[in-house]
Amino acid sequence: MVSEDDVRSACLALPGASERLSWNRPAWFARTLFARMWDDAVLTVKTDERAALLALQPDAFLLHPHHERYDSLVLVRLGRLDHGQLEELIQESYRIAGQASSRR
Repeated sequence: MVSEDDVRSACLALPGASERLSWNRPAWFARTLFARMWDDAVLTVKTDERAALLALQPDAFLLHPHHERYDSLVLVRLGRLDHGQLEELIQESYRIAGQASSRR
């Protein structure tokens, strides 16, 4: 099981990453947003594997109606992840956010 502190450490270890509030919750940016705490135990990230994660691990991954219009956003229950999964999700979200900001 991972915590918000584990999320913070994984995010801030990435080049150029910084932390600030977004909607009064901790969020991590590298030019653009790549991860944000939804609540104390749920993280928002970007992933190209959203449909597969939702289908294969519905206990760990979920959508809020607000996120349905965004192809890559998914909510993650921190209590259902191990450290390796967290690192992988954070790195993918960082990569996707970087690609999006470079297209602007």
